[in-house]
Amino acid sequence: MSVIPDELARPEARPQVPAADQTLRILRHLARRPAPVAASALARDLGIPRSTVYHLLATLEAHGFVVRLPQERRWGLGTSAFELAGGYARQEPLARLGRPLVAGLADRLGESAHLAVMSGRDVLYIVEERALRRPALVTEVGVRLPAHLTATGRAMLAALPASQVRALYPDVSAFTERTGRGPSKPSELRELLRQVRRTGVATEDGEVTEGFRSVAVAVRDHAGWPTAAVAVTWAADAGVDVGAVTDAVTGAARTLERRTGRRDRPGASP
Repeated sequence: MSVIPDELARPEARPQVPAADQTLRILRHLARRPAPVAASALARDLGIPRSTVYHLLATLEAHGFVVRLPQERRWGLGTSAFELAGGYARQEPLARLGRPLVAGLADRLGESAHLAVMSGRDVLYIVEERALRRPALVTEVGVRLPAHLTATGRAMLAALPASQVRALYPDVSAFTERTGRGPSKPSELRELLRQVRRTGVATEDGEVTEGFRSVAVAVRDHAGWPTAAVAVTWAADAGVDVGAVTDAVTGAARTLERRTGRRDRPGASP
């Protein structure tokens, strides 16, 4: 069995390769920001000499991990960083970590549960657990549905900046419907998302499939951005204790956040 030296095991230990440590800190900092960042701000926020920051950014730019925006004098993540994210997604760690939690919800509540991620204006279902003797749902693995109609989509949209929601839904042409219900214009979606932000829980009642209801809670990353949403769906006439379902879904979402590496910070959004 290999043994990790004490100086490497301690998180407060001085890094053995300072340049690598600084490079990774720059990439992580850029990933947490909603917009490109000035090099001077990187140096200030990370406590790295400005000359070192410029040298590291130049190397990262050469390898495609960052891009320079000359007119704005700012730096953002590049296509190589996107490729890393794609590799992470292909290895399915979110689905692997979320599957036992979703299965646990289905077993405990006796209703079907699922895990979804955002894909443009759609949600993509990556885990689906159908409860015993419950009807099949449209939310099978690999299925895409309009985000504004689903509880999972609303939970994630509510966690996005308002500017990003406006970019996704600029006008009425961005809205589709399945059962004649749900928001059909930007103002209706904004009001719905305000309610989700206020309660921390998203709901859906017949907008996807008539006679079925859902409750969902967003799973956030270390920067507070939505990476997924956990949901439970049931027949509207099943006599379900909505409060108990909501508590269980919220607990599963928070557990998945911890398992995927979120570390709550003082003042962080709930």
